[in-house]
Amino acid sequence: MWIPSNNKYGVAIHNWHGEVRFGLPLDVGDSVDIVEECTHWYRGSCPRKSRSVGIFPKTYIHIKDLSKIDPVVAECTQVLREWSEIWKRLFVDRETYKFQTLRKVMFSILESRRELLSATMTQDQTLELQMVVVSKIDWGNRKLGLDLVPRIGPLAVDPHGIGIVKLYNVHVSSADNAKASSSRGTLRRKTQRKILTHHLYFCMRDFGHRIGGDDAEVYFMLYDGSRMRPLSERFLVKISKDGLSNYIEKLHSNCTVFTDLGAADLNEDLHLVAIVMRVGKIIQSDSIKKVEKNGSSGHGPTYRRPFGVGVLSLGDIAQFDSSLEQASSEEREYSFKLYQSEEKDFHLLPELIIKKSSGKYSPIQAGGNQNTQGIVVSLKLLHGGLGQARQEQPLLFQGSTITRKMGFPDVIMPGDVRNDLFLTLERGEFERGGKNTGKNILVTVVVLDVTGNVLTDCLWGASGMDTQPHYRSMILYHQNAPSWNEMLRLSVPIDKFATAHVRFEFRHCSTRDKTEPKLFAFSFARLMDTSGATLGDGQHELYVYKCEDPAKLQASNYLRLQCRPRDSHPQAKNDCSGCYSRSSKEVFVLRSLLCSTKLTQNADLLSLLQWRAHPETIQESLTGVLRLNDEELVKFLQDVLDALFAMFSNEEGNSTQHSGLVFHVLVSIFSLLQSNKFQHFRPVMNEYIENHFAAALVYKGLITSVEHMAVFMTKAEHPDPFQKCFGSLEYIFKLLIQSRRLFARATGGQYEDSFRRDLHSLFTALNGMLSVPSYDVIIPTQEALLNSTGVVLEQLKDTLPAPELGMLARNMLDAIPRGAPIRLIQAKLHAVKDLVSGELFHEDDSRTVVLSVACKHLRMHLSRRDELRLCAEILSEILSQLYDLQREQRDKVTNTLQHDLDSLCKNILGILIRTISIIMEGSNAVLPQLVACLLGLLQLLDETHYKRYWDELTPYKDPRDLKEFLSKSLLVYEELLTQDWLVFPNDWLVMKLAANDVLRISLEEFAKPLVYRFLGPQAFDSQLWWSYFSLAVSFLTQPSLQLEQYREPKRLKILHSHGDMRVLMGFQILSMWSQLGEQKLHFIPSMVGPFLEVTLVPEPALRKATLTVFYDMMQCEQAARGSFRLVESELIDKLDLLISENKGDDEYRELFSTMEHLSLVLLEKVQLENPNWKDAGIAFIASVTRLLERLLDYRSVMQGEENRDKRMTCTVNLLNFYKNEINRKEMYLRYIYKLHNLHLQAENYTEAGYTLKLYASMLSWDRETQSFAPFDNSGQPEWQRKERLYHEILKYFDKGKCWEKGIPLCKELAQLYETRRFDYNKLSEILILEAKFFQNILTQLRPEPEYFRVGFYGMGLPLFVRNKQFVYRGLEYERIAAFTQRLQTEFPSAQILGNNSPPDNTILNGPEQYIQISNVRPVGDAQALKTAMVPVPEKISRFYEVNDVTRFIYDRPMYKGPIDKDNEFKSLWIERTILEISSPLPGILRWFEVKHKSMQELTPVEYACEIIGNASKDLSELIVQYRRDQKKNINPFSMRLQGTIDANVMGGISKYQEAFFSDQFLKSPQGAGQQANVQRLKALILEQIQILEQALELHGQLAPSGVQPLHNRLLERFSQLKQSLSGMGRLKRNSESIVNTPLPPLPTEQRSTQAAASSSSPNPSSNSNANSNYVYDLDEIYTRPGDTLRPVDPHNSYQTLSKESLTIPLDDTLAPPVPNRPRSQNFLTNGAAIDSPEVPPKRQPLTGGGVAGSPNAPPLPPRGITPDKRASNPMIFNDFGAGDSVGRRHSAQQQQHQHGQKYSVVDISFDDPEADQQPHSLPPNLQEAGGHLNVCFAPNDFRDSGISTTSSRELNHMNLNNLSEDSSSISVSTVHHRDHCRISSNGSLEMQPAAALSSMNITQRESSTSSFDVEDFPVPPPPIPPKSLAVSSNGVVANEDGHSPNPNTHNHSNNNHHSHHHHNHSHLMQQPQSQQNGDGDVYSSPQPQQMNGLAGVLPPPLPSAVETGQAIAATTSSSNHPHDGGTF
Repeated sequence: MWIPSNNKYGVAIHNWHGEVRFGLPLDVGDSVDIVEECTHWYRGSCPRKSRSVGIFPKTYIHIKDLSKIDPVVAECTQVLREWSEIWKRLFVDRETYKFQTLRKVMFSILESRRELLSATMTQDQTLELQMVVVSKIDWGNRKLGLDLVPRIGPLAVDPHGIGIVKLYNVHVSSADNAKASSSRGTLRRKTQRKILTHHLYFCMRDFGHRIGGDDAEVYFMLYDGSRMRPLSERFLVKISKDGLSNYIEKLHSNCTVFTDLGAADLNEDLHLVAIVMRVGKIIQSDSIKKVEKNGSSGHGPTYRRPFGVGVLSLGDIAQFDSSLEQASSEEREYSFKLYQSEEKDFHLLPELIIKKSSGKYSPIQAGGNQNTQGIVVSLKLLHGGLGQARQEQPLLFQGSTITRKMGFPDVIMPGDVRNDLFLTLERGEFERGGKNTGKNILVTVVVLDVTGNVLTDCLWGASGMDTQPHYRSMILYHQNAPSWNEMLRLSVPIDKFATAHVRFEFRHCSTRDKTEPKLFAFSFARLMDTSGATLGDGQHELYVYKCEDPAKLQASNYLRLQCRPRDSHPQAKNDCSGCYSRSSKEVFVLRSLLCSTKLTQNADLLSLLQWRAHPETIQESLTGVLRLNDEELVKFLQDVLDALFAMFSNEEGNSTQHSGLVFHVLVSIFSLLQSNKFQHFRPVMNEYIENHFAAALVYKGLITSVEHMAVFMTKAEHPDPFQKCFGSLEYIFKLLIQSRRLFARATGGQYEDSFRRDLHSLFTALNGMLSVPSYDVIIPTQEALLNSTGVVLEQLKDTLPAPELGMLARNMLDAIPRGAPIRLIQAKLHAVKDLVSGELFHEDDSRTVVLSVACKHLRMHLSRRDELRLCAEILSEILSQLYDLQREQRDKVTNTLQHDLDSLCKNILGILIRTISIIMEGSNAVLPQLVACLLGLLQLLDETHYKRYWDELTPYKDPRDLKEFLSKSLLVYEELLTQDWLVFPNDWLVMKLAANDVLRISLEEFAKPLVYRFLGPQAFDSQLWWSYFSLAVSFLTQPSLQLEQYREPKRLKILHSHGDMRVLMGFQILSMWSQLGEQKLHFIPSMVGPFLEVTLVPEPALRKATLTVFYDMMQCEQAARGSFRLVESELIDKLDLLISENKGDDEYRELFSTMEHLSLVLLEKVQLENPNWKDAGIAFIASVTRLLERLLDYRSVMQGEENRDKRMTCTVNLLNFYKNEINRKEMYLRYIYKLHNLHLQAENYTEAGYTLKLYASMLSWDRETQSFAPFDNSGQPEWQRKERLYHEILKYFDKGKCWEKGIPLCKELAQLYETRRFDYNKLSEILILEAKFFQNILTQLRPEPEYFRVGFYGMGLPLFVRNKQFVYRGLEYERIAAFTQRLQTEFPSAQILGNNSPPDNTILNGPEQYIQISNVRPVGDAQALKTAMVPVPEKISRFYEVNDVTRFIYDRPMYKGPIDKDNEFKSLWIERTILEISSPLPGILRWFEVKHKSMQELTPVEYACEIIGNASKDLSELIVQYRRDQKKNINPFSMRLQGTIDANVMGGISKYQEAFFSDQFLKSPQGAGQQANVQRLKALILEQIQILEQALELHGQLAPSGVQPLHNRLLERFSQLKQSLSGMGRLKRNSESIVNTPLPPLPTEQRSTQAAASSSSPNPSSNSNANSNYVYDLDEIYTRPGDTLRPVDPHNSYQTLSKESLTIPLDDTLAPPVPNRPRSQNFLTNGAAIDSPEVPPKRQPLTGGGVAGSPNAPPLPPRGITPDKRASNPMIFNDFGAGDSVGRRHSAQQQQHQHGQKYSVVDISFDDPEADQQPHSLPPNLQEAGGHLNVCFAPNDFRDSGISTTSSRELNHMNLNNLSEDSSSISVSTVHHRDHCRISSNGSLEMQPAAALSSMNITQRESSTSSFDVEDFPVPPPPIPPKSLAVSSNGVVANEDGHSPNPNTHNHSNNNHHSHHHHNHSHLMQQPQSQQNGDGDVYSSPQPQQMNGLAGVLPPPLPSAVETGQAIAATTSSSNHPHDGGTF
């Protein structure tokens, strides 16, 4: 039993593989969200495994309590998971910098997370670390484009916990912080106020100087370089003579914090000064001697002596933006050097160094080490008050000394207590005293009381040292006027300060005496005079009194004397005749500075505090106080205020003579407290008012004074006092009210009415002051008053009732004139803001009043659209306060709050929406805040508020205002939604979701007035309802709510917090639709589109509910209009639009399932309810389903260049659908133009013309109506549109070289211009164009395209091609390899099938993608030529052979019956496949689907007839060509003749004779019914002989002298041919013909003689000598074609090649040459066996005796039977049921050469010796039928396919008798090779091995080259054979060691043809080695073979029905093919 688990959260503690049903595999550490649980199992999901829910064992899961997890830690976890996916993607995308940066940040976050989890830090450290972590997170989210996390402090806010206005403000501040964050976690946070106090942490790291044998003291202080004075006291670091570390008395004694630096101190003139003093003997050499002598420093006195000064500029640290707050600056290290000067200038040395007066000082070398850095220190700047700095950096302050600033900080805290007096011993001037040298003067400072007792613990020479009873200065050697410039700090207790004094004792220190220094004089200074004023700041010259006896230094004696000139002490006397004498020349100069919060140096202040004792000086004292230093006043604030209020009024409360001046002083003090420096004293002031203020009578005087100031403001000459007064009204009113309260308490509330009258009178005066027309002088005063208004009224809330307060506030704000200056308006709005943010707004009574005042002014400014930012801030404040109040009163909301919300809604909502709608048109920076305010207001309203507001808008039942409001509101909302809340930044997703939540709820309320007030028959407003529906759909479809686009964790989080808001809105739409009732017809069909978008929401319940609406619509329209055509039309339009708008993948898949679901729902409804429109409905549903399939196909290929062809197919599908199924002309035209544009992009100009022709065919020449094309708004008369289209089409047909299709258009236009428009100018132009087209047909070169059959198989393919076959028309010069590559680019996931056999069901139904490609040949049907009365020129006829075709064929050879190994022609049948496509090619596409497929079988005799007939046709065409143009290159003609005649000599016809011309054949089952075909074959052979006679005669006339030897040789061969055919029938003999002349001796006689001589055995079948196989009776070769022409080895059916036979030398007198065979482009030059299942491999090159790569290879098979990926057989029919005429010759004329070669691998020029061959003849059954046939032969059909281009005659005339077969001696290699040399299913032939072929006499080929011009016939160099294979002399492929792999393997060819194909595609990996002839054509490398005479080679029998043509692996070489004997 599964129980809900209340969203538990756990972590996997072990790997679990999920090996149960529904198991969810988990890795250790995976987090899981648990939904349900049972006894032993949990059910839930893992965020890492998106959207998968499963079960897992409880024991593997550790449950975590989310409430105890640190939210920052949880956020770290979530962020790291989200970032890790992005991080991996960055790696894949190779974005190195981002990848590495993100990696560092992720690691640092991981480390910080670990620290937070450890829970070992203090609360402050944790907070600081959290801030650093969230700063990094915010930085990363911003850089990665993720959503902003709104946060307060380090914690993310809960959007449901705060109002949307506050959420907006949090977003703003978070965005600022995110922009200021960095990857290091440092954060520059903007604050509202400047940081006024800073502190500098200092630590001395190293001291690089060694002061010979003496200790050192280093005094550090901060120094102001501009005023050349110290900023701080000194800090002492002691250095022992052994180094820094050995003299440290306590920890951290080298660290201090210089405190209280102000912003003014941090400037580029700030320096750190280090003064180094040596502590030792006066003369350093004495110290060194002592050390050397005693080994120690001795026991004599030591003195401080100057050594050096270093200065470090702190300008870079001081460059600090005080408007920004940094958590902490980095601690940085610095080093600086020491300098020295003369001792008399030592006190000036810091100044000299700063001024860079380098002539007066020099650097000190650091201990002899030049690399020493001198002094090394580290510094760190801290910010904020000292307490704050201690809190943030507790470790820095631990143990560190505090070094105080000489002065107060910029911000004085009330609790700060200081009592420091800084004394600087500047200089002294002393008499020489009778000595020649100056004294070494030591100053001893001691603090004593009046009795002469030393005060201890109050004297410091520097911070860092302990207090001392006395201080000793440094000594300057022999200086009577020394300048010490040493600073001391005195901290004398307050109670002893008045009587204390400081004594300075001067002693002379001798360099020789070991005794103490000798006293010779002294000075003293009193710290306070009798008036109570302390020693004044500044320089003091003290008298020097002589005294050599220390015992005489009695305080009682010298305190009676003057310590300095003008000493006003009553005891001081100038008479020193007693104990001491004084010289006027001697003086001691002292500088003092007091920093005390308890003591003052100001006599005016003292006299003010003592005013009662001296009432006559009150006026002077008050005047003096106005000039006082601020700090002095604040220090004694309470005492001063008491004194002032005592003087302000007398005991009766009446004013005194000093009241005005006292008020003036009070205002100055209050103004002072408003400054930033003393801002922290405001609590002190408040404390004083509440607890210490006791003047109960001053309120009258204060009211009178303020009123007086208000009245006389305009008459004042100096506005400053007035500004201060009204700026200080806060304190004045606080004092006034407190005074009245004290008075009321004392008198029982007397005179209350009088007090209120006075207050109203005062406010009347203030209002009058505001109503005065403003000018520059008084505007600041008015601003000051307005700025104080809020706090003033707050003070009165306990004094006056709320209504009165509201009246006062309203009157004051209304007093401001309407046209007041902008500054005053802003001040007024600031006053309103103060009111709504103050305490008045928190209490119910006063809030209502304040709200009404605020609303009044907000309405005024919103309507004028000025000061919108301030208005937005005020509104934000109001809404935030009300939201908080509403949450507090959630259980029971008070009536007052409800009333306030009603008031706000009534006053603000309408004007706010109007304002937003207006400013949305522009770009206003305040718009986001106003929108947030609008949402905040909507968030506060509930149903009752809306209801009252609707009633408010419909007075007297007039709905116009309500309608206007609803219209405007819906418009604004829709604008916001359609822009996807563009008013907010893109990454504010939290804000957008919260806004949507608010908007959705408000729309529910907006729907109610639509239903209740605008639905009735009279009140119905369709526009309003339509706006509502449109807005609701915009809400549904906005991008931010499409949850499917988000990552899984984010999606789940949104669902958890907000749910899927689309679902709620969808049901709301349905609810509204159901309310419409009879009014639904208004929204049919306009609501079809919106409802269709609703169905995109992936919520089954909503979808099902929405889909029924479509049925409802159809039913409504059917009932009202009799049909549902509008619904149907709109649904189709919207479907098309939705798809073409490129909705997201998920969405369009959802749409597909939706529409399937729609179809099912509608069908179900239609069939259940059985309406009268049932049949039409079902048809409509089926039509929509078909459309959707096409649209989705189109959508899936809309993007990407590689999908262009797919787009064309989908476009045509849609185009046909819109034309044929639903007849939507505008949609049809739109897709016509889309297809047209696609064709232009692909440069398919012919197809673009055909496409536009579709449009043109819809137009008429007779109509003048305006016609508009898609994407073209300019209308034209219909005939003009058609004319324009025709011209465009003609342009495209011209570019596509399809002139035949342009000519009828020209004729049509000519008729238009001639007979209708009579526009002869245009007529002449069109006739010229037509003539140009005719001329182009005859003269221009047109490449003929190849056609390819492509089968697409597998369920993974798109629907529009799945399990279908197409015929493609290739691009110009595109062959099968390039075509295949192009198709693979278009379908990158598809696999190419390796054969052409039909795929089985596993492929058809599997999820993969498969493509099958092969060549096909077009079957022309030239209707235009059937009326011809003369032979049609080839240029004309050949166009129709490859264009306008709908039928294509490809062949597959097969065997039936027993196979004769000696003659396979007896059983060689041809299986011909005929494909019919849906439209002719070319057309509107370059491909069309195969609609019909049929098969036909050709008998062996019919096949032989075709071969010979086609060859004869080719030869006849050549004769016609050369008779017409006798200057053509003779080479193609020569080579065609040579191939034809020599092929016969080889025995091709003799094989046909042997196979078909015997009675045995006619009586056999194969020959049954073939008598007519046999007779026809005989006739064709005889016909070919006659054609050859004519050809030879013409050749003899044309042949130049260089070709005559070849011609003679041809005559010899032809004579022999005729002799061989003498028994077959009557041959026409011409006695005068050269063919009857005797033959010359055959050159092979020599060879036979040599072979016989070298033979050691007379037995021709003996293997003792390989050459014995080549001994022949040469006469029989020509006279007995039916016999075996040479001996055959009875043990080996294949003739072998021997080294000897391949290298017989022959001279040039031998027979003419057999021409080179062209090399296939993809010929494989290595000799590896090729296991291709479709294209035959090359024979193995010979090694070990063979002449590898010899150019004298046997001829290749004809194109008609060479293996072709397309189905390479050459027989082509256009009418398979009729016709006996031979098809026309089809030959491309390229590069000025003609040849009839079919399906060639390469383009062969006229220089190609094998370029031409005869056409194939038709089978007898077609000839008998008497039909007409156009045969289409592509001349280069095998280009790029690896197929040989050898003429068919060459192979057919190979001597069949040279081949015999005995399987007993076939080697393993041979058998293996044969097994792959099969004819493929498309007619391609697989080649037999080299060992299976008869030997050819190479020497004859070599000698034959002499009869050719080398330039005309380039011979490619022979290929280098591979080392891995060798052919032994017996024809067996041998290993490298020369041994045959298996010489005794027995196998018979009968076994081979039943074997399975091999699918080894290794040949695909081998690159062809090809060479080109002079015309750039690629030739196959010839294979070395030995020939007997010109005896050719025919392959052994072919296997039956082995289908092996891999259509596209066209990389194998040319092959041999079985052929009938006659015609090459």
